[in-house]
Amino acid sequence: MDINQQVKEIKLSFRLMMDGMVAKSMRDKGLEYKLNWGATLPRLREKADEIGKNYDLAIALWKENVRECKVLATMIMPAERMLPEVADIWMEQTPNLEIAEQAAFNLYQYLPYAPAKAYTWMASEKELYQLCGFHIISRLFMNKQEPNERGINEFIDQALVALLGQSIPVKKAAMSAIQRFAELGLVYERIAKSAIKTINLDFL
Repeated sequence: MDINQQVKEIKLSFRLMMDGMVAKSMRDKGLEYKLNWGATLPRLREKADEIGKNYDLAIALWKENVRECKVLATMIMPAERMLPEVADIWMEQTPNLEIAEQAAFNLYQYLPYAPAKAYTWMASEKELYQLCGFHIISRLFMNKQEPNERGINEFIDQALVALLGQSIPVKKAAMSAIQRFAELGLVYERIAKSAIKTINLDFL
């Protein structure tokens, strides 16, 4: 079956997953999509498992301006095959917070160059880039990947900037990343606590 036909059939399958309540609640939260069936993430995950990893299909699905296509694309893209420039294009085309979070959790944290992307995106001036950067680094810390000295300084600097910024989602993501960082061990916990103190915040 050719890719276009596959995309067509996948889009038809979303009708069966349709959930008007979910779609409405997203609209109420300001998540606008050209098309949104309101399919739940577990249903999309089942669909992704059924399809398996598929680079060409992921690229084709991502191009669709449909919420479920974009989420599914992040689930079936093989991380080891995604080139840095493709990741940059996807990031550039990310429409909102939900897709940014899904891409970070389902895909970007597994990229072979994930740390480099995390640091670059955290330092961006764009909210969605920062959000993705902090989500990725959070996951890397959770998987016990310890940063080197330069990485520590850079992460702390960016996290403090985010915590003093205006964006609530980015603040939350930065705070969560600092908590994961502190969980790497006693030394990290001390660094996190003293950094947070410098901006007069309490460490949770």
